[in-house]
Amino acid sequence: RIQLVESGGGSVQAGGSLKLSCVASGGYDMVYSYYMAWFRQAPGKEREMVAVLETRGKTTYADFVKGRFTISKDNAKETLYLEMNSLEPEDTAMYYCAANTYSSLRPQAYRYWGQGTQVTVSG
Repeated sequence: RIQLVESGGGSVQAGGSLKLSCVASGGYDMVYSYYMAWFRQAPGKEREMVAVLETRGKTTYADFVKGRFTISKDNAKETLYLEMNSLEPEDTAMYYCAANTYSSLRPQAYRYWGQGTQVTVSG
């Protein structure tokens, strides 16, 4: 059974940094062979794409990232990362890791999801 488990969320001051991790299990070379993404959802808002990492390394970022976030992966560790710098209060949300067999910017397309990790930015 495929599972995605996020970690690394927390509370930080505006301008601070966090690095989220998502460990995949239950599949074979999942992080290597699946399209991986980070989404986020703030209270009262729809889930939105943050970053997508395709199997061949192409990355896509939401406009609001503005060069502050970096998506990456470690195939050997079956782990997806999201490094977030210059965090703003508007970045406060639950952050979700997702995986799919094809690339999409829409959350509805993704088949596998983690439980989420909370990011809270104050200031």
